[in-house]
Amino acid sequence: MEWTLAILFGTAIILFILSFFKGEKSSKVEDQMEQLSISFMQELYQLKNQVRNLELDAEISAQDINNQTRSSSHQKLLREILDLHKRGYSVEGIAFETKLEDHEVERLLAPYVGTEDGDRKKVANDA
Repeated sequence: MEWTLAILFGTAIILFILSFFKGEKSSKVEDQMEQLSISFMQELYQLKNQVRNLELDAEISAQDINNQTRSSSHQKLLREILDLHKRGYSVEGIAFETKLEDHEVERLLAPYVGTEDGDRKKVANDA
């Protein structure tokens, strides 16, 4: 009986010591998983931005087929203006964000939102 208690006590001590080493390994694995998760989320964010930019570019191209000689800076400006508009910014808010005049923003947005506003005005006038 004494030997059994001594063996159990010795085993408990050995397992207690091993638990410290096991804890360090699991924390390393957790750190690696966290880093992997962060890098995955960053890549996903970049892909979403690229898809949004492609959708905006497609809308710009579809609306204005004749003007294919647009500069890349003008394309980026149009993309930014359309993105802000789709997010619900007002014309004044877009003008503030892009540092343009209100009438310039309205002029640039006109081909892309003109049909929606025109339909709304028709309905309002008919009523």
